[in-house]
Amino acid sequence: MFFDRDRYLYRKAQLIEVICQLRFPTILSISAREPVDFQEAIRRDFPQYQRLMEQPKPRLSGGSGNYRVEEAQPITNYQFISADGKWKVNLTNSFVSLATHAYTTWEDMAAKLDLVLAQFIPIYQPAYFERVGLRFINIFSRKTLGVEDVPFRELFQPAYLGLLGEDDVQEQSFSLAAQDVELAIPGGCRVKMHAGPGMVQNGNKKDSEVKFILDNDVFMNGKLPVAQCAPALQTIHIQADRIFAGAITERLHEAMEPTLLD
Repeated sequence: MFFDRDRYLYRKAQLIEVICQLRFPTILSISAREPVDFQEAIRRDFPQYQRLMEQPKPRLSGGSGNYRVEEAQPITNYQFISADGKWKVNLTNSFVSLATHAYTTWEDMAAKLDLVLAQFIPIYQPAYFERVGLRFINIFSRKTLGVEDVPFRELFQPAYLGLLGEDDVQEQSFSLAAQDVELAIPGGCRVKMHAGPGMVQNGNKKDSEVKFILDNDVFMNGKLPVAQCAPALQTIHIQADRIFAGAITERLHEAMEPTLLD
C-alpha cells in the first residue's frame, strides 16, 4: 500500500482537486456576523467573496424503536476566492479550508495555507483542531494519458482493483468495481479512500469515457493543539504521497510524464 519514491511533478497530472480542511469546536461568532476582519486580512490574495447558506442532511435521532427525523440548521459558508479562480478559502463556524484545482507542490499549497491560518488563528482563536486533513482527488483518463487500450490492471496495483485485476475477466464486463475503505495508517493518521472505475459528469454533460477515480482523504483526529497543525499536516502529506506512489504502476507513472523534484 505504501511506497517511498522520489518526489515528482507530473506534466499530465490527473489531480482534479486538493482540499486541506481544519475542523475546530464551534465558534458561534463566525456565523453570527460577517467575517469583516478576516476578509480584510486575506483580501489581497482572495479578493472575490460570496456567502452561501447550506442545508445539512436531516439527522435520525432517538432509540428503542422510537426515532425521529431532525432538520439541521442551515450553515453559513463564507467563501474567499483568488482572482484567477484557482484557489478558494471556505470558512464556517466549525471549519476553515483551502482548496485548489491547480495543485503543483505541497510547498506551494502550504505557503498559501500559512497565509490563511496566520490571519484566522489570531482573529478567531480556536481552542484546538478536532480534525486536520488533506484530500487528493485524482480522476485518471486513459485517453488524456495516451494509454486508451491499456487495461486498468496494468496501471494500478492489485490491491486497488479487486476482481478487476483478474486476468480471466474482461474489464468491460463490470458495471461496478469500486471499493471504499477507512483504516489507520502510520504517523497517527487515518485514510478514507475511494478507488475504482466510474463515469464522470461535467456539468450537464456526462463523459462517455470510463475513468479511474482515486480519492484519498488522509487525516488526524483528536484535540490537536493549534501550534502543532503545521507538523501534523506535513506528516499527513508524507503519508498521502506514499499511498499515491503505492497505488500506481511504473507504466502509469511514466504515462503522466514525471519530472524529478529537487
